[in-house]
Amino acid sequence: MAAIVGLVATRLRQPMIVAFIGVGVLVGPVGTGWVVADGTIELLARLGIAVLLFLVGLRLDLHLIRNTGPIALITGLGQVILTAVIGYGGAIAFGMDATSALYVAVALTFSSTIIVVKLLSDKHEIEQLHGRIALGVLIVQDIVVVLVMIVLTAVGHGSGDTNIGLSVVLVVAKGIALLVGVGLMMRYVLPWLLGHIARSQELLVLFGVAYAVGVAALTEWLGFSSEVGAFIAGISLAATPYRDAMGARLVSLRDFLLLFFFLDLGARLEFADAGGQVVEALVFSAFVLIGKPIIVMLIMAVMRYPVRVGFATGATLAQISEFSLILAALGFGLGHIDGATVSLITVVGLITIGCSTYLILYWSAIFDRLERWVAVFERTEKLRPEAADVTPEIDTIVYGLGRFGTHVAEHLSESGHKVLVVDFDPQRVAHHNNRGQPAVFGSAEDVHFLESLPLAQTRYVISTIPVIDTSRTLLHNLRQAKYAGRTVVTAHTRHDAEQLRSAGADVVLEPFALAAGATSDALRAALDALDQDESDSARVAEPGSAESGIDDPAASRGGVPEEFGPRDTRE
Repeated sequence: MAAIVGLVATRLRQPMIVAFIGVGVLVGPVGTGWVVADGTIELLARLGIAVLLFLVGLRLDLHLIRNTGPIALITGLGQVILTAVIGYGGAIAFGMDATSALYVAVALTFSSTIIVVKLLSDKHEIEQLHGRIALGVLIVQDIVVVLVMIVLTAVGHGSGDTNIGLSVVLVVAKGIALLVGVGLMMRYVLPWLLGHIARSQELLVLFGVAYAVGVAALTEWLGFSSEVGAFIAGISLAATPYRDAMGARLVSLRDFLLLFFFLDLGARLEFADAGGQVVEALVFSAFVLIGKPIIVMLIMAVMRYPVRVGFATGATLAQISEFSLILAALGFGLGHIDGATVSLITVVGLITIGCSTYLILYWSAIFDRLERWVAVFERTEKLRPEAADVTPEIDTIVYGLGRFGTHVAEHLSESGHKVLVVDFDPQRVAHHNNRGQPAVFGSAEDVHFLESLPLAQTRYVISTIPVIDTSRTLLHNLRQAKYAGRTVVTAHTRHDAEQLRSAGADVVLEPFALAAGATSDALRAALDALDQDESDSARVAEPGSAESGIDDPAASRGGVPEEFGPRDTRE
C-alpha cells in the first residue's frame, strides 16, 4: 500500500511524508484496520527515529552547536512561551475549560523533530544557518516536553509541589551525568573501540545501530526522550574518522524504518469528535502555520538576524509534534481532558504536518513573494558597516563563511591579499573578527549593503555561496553599482555554472568538479607509479634473462643494478 500510494504521490509531485501518513490512516483503525497497536510497528518506528536522529548528530559539528546555542535557546523558549499564551487565550475564547485550554496551548507549542529533520536532510539544509537554529530550537522544545510531562504525571498522581520540584532537580542532575558520561566515552573509549570495530564494515553498521538504540534507551530510562539520546549518540561519533562510512551505510536502513513511523503516526490519528470541531481545528491550524513562523521571525529579528533566516526557521517549525499527540493521550489517560480535546489536537496535527511539509520544501519561493511585506521586521541595519568602517586597503571581498568560504579567505590572506569577509550569521562574523580577520555582517542579496562596501578599490568579489539565485542577484547588483573588478561565483552543478557564466560571472568555481579532477589526477599518477614499479620489478627479478642482473653483486644481494639508479620512494 505504501509503495503504491508513494508512486502516485511522486507522479503528482507530492511529498512522500504526507503520502505515508495518509497510508497510515488508510490501514489504521479508521480505515482497513490492518495496523493495530500490537507493538511491532511501534518498535520499528522507534528504531527508525533513533537511526534518523543518530545520523543527524553524526553529521553535526560541535563548533556549530556552540555558535547557535544562544539564539536557539532564546528563540526556543520565547516561541514556547508566546505560542502557549496566545493558544491558551484562543482556546478559552472557544469556550474550553482551563485544563483543556492548557493542554491545547501546550500541544501547539511543539514542532516535530522527526519531520523537520527528515525534510531538512533531504534538502541538504541541516548545516545551513536556519537549519542549525531550527535543530537547536527542537532540542530546547524536547527538554521542555520532558519537564511538562514530569509535572503532568506528578499532578495526575496527586503528588505535592515538593515532589515536582524534586523530580525537576533529578532530571537536571541526570542530564548533567549523561553528558559527562558521553563526554568521557568520546575521550577515552570510542576512539579505541571504533579502531577495532571498523575492521569489519558489517560490524561497523551493526555497532552504529546498536549504539544509537542503546543510548536512546538509556536516555529514556533516565526520563528523557529517546530522540535526544539518539542525537547525542550521533554527536559523540561526529569527530571520528568513521562517521562517513557509517552514515552512508545507514541511510537506506533509515529510510525504510522511518516508513513505519509515518504509518504508526497515521494509524494513531483519531477523528471521533472531529466533525463538530472544524472551525476550532482550522483556526488553531492557521495559528500554527502562520502565527508560529511570525513569532519565531520576530524573536530572531530582535536578535538582529536577517528576516530571511527568521522566515526560513519559522517555516521549518510550523507544525505540531508527535509529542503533542503523546501529551494529549497522557492527559486523556490521567482524566484531565476528554476525547473531544484529543480529537481536536489530532486534526490540527494532521493539517499542520501536511501543510508545513510544503512550507519547508518551498519556503524560499514563498519568501520571495512575501518579502516586501515581511521586510518591515528587518532589524539588521545597525550591523551593516559604513564605508569608513572598512579597512581602506581591502582588495578582495569574499561572501560566505562556510567551510569552503573560510578556507578560500584564509588562503587568499596568506597569499598577500587584503580580504574582507561578508556573512549573514552574526556568530560566524564575531568568531572571524576575534581571530583578527576582518569580517562584516551582511547579505549577498542586499543592494543597499553592497553600496556601503569599498567597491572602488576592490579588485575581486568572490561568492562561495552555491545558491544560483543568490549569485545571480549579486552579479546584478554589482552591475548596478558600476563595479569594474572581477567577479567569482560558486556552483555545485554544471548546469548552474553555465547559467552563471551566461549571467556575466568572470570565473565560476565548481568545488565538486575541481575536487573530483584533482583526485582523478592524483589517482592516475599513483596508479602509473605502481604500474612502473611492477614493470621495473618484472625486468629485474626474471631469472636467466639478460635484464635480470643475476650476475650483478647488487642484484644477488636483493638490490637493483646500478643502471636503474636508487629507487625514488617519494611517489
